[in-house]
Amino acid sequence: MASSASAGDSAPRVYEFEQMNLQVGGRVQFITHRTLKPIQHFSSVIGWVRDEYLIVKIPFENGAPIALNEGDKLTLRVFSGVNVCSFSCVVQRVFQRPLYYAHVTFPDQIQGTNLRTAMRVKVDIPAQLKGSAEIEQRVFIVNLSVSGALVETAQQLAQDTGEVALKFTLITQPGNREVMITTKAIIRNAGTAKAPGPNLPPLFSYGLQFIDLDHAHYLMLQNLTYEALIADRQKIV
Repeated sequence: MASSASAGDSAPRVYEFEQMNLQVGGRVQFITHRTLKPIQHFSSVIGWVRDEYLIVKIPFENGAPIALNEGDKLTLRVFSGVNVCSFSCVVQRVFQRPLYYAHVTFPDQIQGTNLRTAMRVKVDIPAQLKGSAEIEQRVFIVNLSVSGALVETAQQLAQDTGEVALKFTLITQPGNREVMITTKAIIRNAGTAKAPGPNLPPLFSYGLQFIDLDHAHYLMLQNLTYEALIADRQKIV
């Protein structure tokens, strides 16, 4: 179990490796300390050998791998969807062209901060929502998390709509790839949102809870939240 440094949920804690929920292919923040000011990059985890080393992709900047040498000190940050964890490590070995990856020391002390269960990120993503009547309706996702979404639409959904299907495209890194995500969801709440413009009627809003979200899609949403948390906190709801 994590040991709490104080009673507050946001207080730093010491975490075990398994508590990071680290996933192969998962995104990590990769911080170098070769200059006076630490420089932040994004990388991904290839794998690890327990208690020996982690294998990480070497980040690219402007189309080229960053300078990385054996002995360099790094800080890696991982977002598990609930916790932000960070640890220090040292580059053990660098593998250049064509694979560009590195072995770094296995974490021996992990500091983490507990966040709320499903942080939401402000987005503006067009989507299609299909209810029990099998009629596909155009909606916009205005915030998104690993557990659900808030959507807005000009058309009210049918009163008897229970389980729905939500379909949307997410841009993922690296390479700005478009990935189609389709998931089942349950409508947990309904309301109205402000009108999109003067002399226009208000929009209908619906809070959705995802059901059986594909694990790969879960990781993509997890990374979206993580990047917003690190790069643009104003997007966090």
